[in-house]
Amino acid sequence: AIIEGDRLFTEFKGALTEQYVCQQMLAAGREPWYWSADRSVNEVDFVIEGDDTIHPVEVKAEENLRAKSLKAFCSKYEVGRAVRVSMSDYREESWLTNLPLYAVGRIGSVIGGEPHGAA
Repeated sequence: AIIEGDRLFTEFKGALTEQYVCQQMLAAGREPWYWSADRSVNEVDFVIEGDDTIHPVEVKAEENLRAKSLKAFCSKYEVGRAVRVSMSDYREESWLTNLPLYAVGRIGSVIGGEPHGAA
């Protein structure tokens, strides 16, 4: 990693960011699931439970906030609020909340409900 410099981190930045988010959700008592459409390129990084519905979670390692798969998932299924975790600031849109990467541990305050297995 020292010899390769930033190239190694650049290639795996998305995977490392997704792993970090997954670990933070597990630590918060949220059991994340993965979703992919049959015979399609659409996929959502995580789907988690909250309140009485599911919430799709898209993870972005940069500030590039395009989320076509997330929007397609929300259009196809009746879901709660979508969450995008990224390097961008906190903001709410009509169907989506952007949660900064550093605040992913607070995802429960966005989706509501008790974590899986909570008493």
